[in-house]
Amino acid sequence: MAGVSLKCGDCGALLKSVEEAQEHAELTSHSNFSESTEAVLNLVCSACDKPCRSKTESDLHTKRTGHTEFVDKTLEAAKPISLEVPKVATDSEEAVAADSGSQSEEMVVPEVDKKLLEELEAMGFPTARATRALHFCGNNSLEAAVNWVVEHEANPDIDQMPMVPVNRHVEAPKPSLTPEEMKLKAQELRERARKKKEEEEKRMEREREKERIRVGKELLEAKRIEEENERKRLLALRKAEKEEEKRAREKIRQKLEEDKAERRQRLGLPPEDPAAVKPSAPVVEEKKSSLPVRPATKSELMRECLRSLKQNHKDDDAKVKRAFQTLLTYIGNVARNPDEEKFRKIRLNNQTFQDRVGSLKGGVEFFEICGFEKVEGDQFLFLSRDKVDMQVLNSAGSELNSAINNPFFGVL
Repeated sequence: MAGVSLKCGDCGALLKSVEEAQEHAELTSHSNFSESTEAVLNLVCSACDKPCRSKTESDLHTKRTGHTEFVDKTLEAAKPISLEVPKVATDSEEAVAADSGSQSEEMVVPEVDKKLLEELEAMGFPTARATRALHFCGNNSLEAAVNWVVEHEANPDIDQMPMVPVNRHVEAPKPSLTPEEMKLKAQELRERARKKKEEEEKRMEREREKERIRVGKELLEAKRIEEENERKRLLALRKAEKEEEKRAREKIRQKLEEDKAERRQRLGLPPEDPAAVKPSAPVVEEKKSSLPVRPATKSELMRECLRSLKQNHKDDDAKVKRAFQTLLTYIGNVARNPDEEKFRKIRLNNQTFQDRVGSLKGGVEFFEICGFEKVEGDQFLFLSRDKVDMQVLNSAGSELNSAINNPFFGVL
């Protein structure tokens, strides 16, 4: 049965025409209307002339006021109506073509925004579906039409072309935006995109900062571990250096004891009883400092010479290190090219040689330990080919490398 009235789903009011529903919607902003089979009456209270549009309203009026007499002034029955008008029934899913009271009206396809229709068709929507969506959303916008299709795509008549009477008033499509409005709209969209981009960049920057902090912590931990390992290595080197010094001193002490026993034997004196003679510590230290200490091997002589050089110039570590590097270069050239005389002959008055090695106490002595001799009136240091001893040169290179790389060399 076709509806004879419109009922507001928000407040329950009965409306007898679409025009009244439109006025009601404009006044109350209600939009939830549906067809109703309940007739719209015009009952007027005899006591206070209060109009009531339904039996329900008259019953409520009677309950509130106690008035029971009403005059029925309904002149004619309300005609069945349709919810096809977009402004009133935007949520309706039915398109009633006509009922028994308006079958004589000619039905046509409603006018819609052609531009929006073309855009919807370009997006892949059928013409009937696009027309229906634009019609029921009031030709508001492309987004509103797409949303309507999504919400009503399950309707069985979604792909049927909507029809409206010829004389039905259809709201004219909204005019296109003016150039100024388009410019403002574009500026608004750009501003919105810019803000969104800034927020994304801030979020990415926070993520990058977190990553930098994490990497920084890992690097600090790795550096700490490396420094700890380096400290342990230096302690091990220092311990090894002390052991080496201890062994060297023990050898020197044994050599002194042997020399002393040999001198007593040559003089015809009896061997010294170690238990009978117990010199005090200061006397022993004084004797040790007054006796010339000469290492038993060339390696030990080289080490003592380098240690003496560093002690004599301990206030200038850079000069000492440069001297060690220069000595290593000279010795390395001879070891790699023993047949080349230019590497085995050094001019003592050469300014570069004097600045790096010759002027330092112990520099020339190191060459002499390696086999070099002063020739031509002490103008040159020369190592003859037959005196080139590769074992001695290799020992010299090892001692120089140890002196360069060991930070505690010469400290003890």
